[in-house]
Amino acid sequence: MSKSASDTKSDLRLQDFLPYRLAITSNRVSRMVAADYRARFGLSIWEWRVIAILGEGEPSTAQDLADAAAMDKVAVSRAVRALVERGLVYRFAHESDKRSRLLDLTEAGLGVYTEIAPIALEAEARLLQGLSEDEAALLARLLDRIRTTAQSRLDQSS
Repeated sequence: MSKSASDTKSDLRLQDFLPYRLAITSNRVSRMVAADYRARFGLSIWEWRVIAILGEGEPSTAQDLADAAAMDKVAVSRAVRALVERGLVYRFAHESDKRSRLLDLTEAGLGVYTEIAPIALEAEARLLQGLSEDEAALLARLLDRIRTTAQSRLDQSS
């Protein structure tokens, strides 16, 4: 006879488990913000993240984008392909690494970024409305520490 889940006692309560809570929170926040730019610009969460990263920095490879946003390479590839097809992102030769291609925003892509950035900031402000400035700053510091610790553990295991 096999054991059932109720036969094995565990202190794990999923709704109290930090990784689960962070994932659920991230998913809900992303969907909330995505609703604003999906309706207006027809962008997926992944496409918006690619535009946001390229909009605030230098041209990047698809691998750089995946690393910067902790996104799956397949999701980045799909987003980039869709953005290239829409004329928002273009690919060009990487002078120092002939095997890879750099990505950057087209003029139209930069226009979308310029329009959508204030919308994203407004969504963030709505999200943080219930927090004081000190609480929002503390939350940012704590999230940075958790992210740094997680990355450090990942780096140690690879």
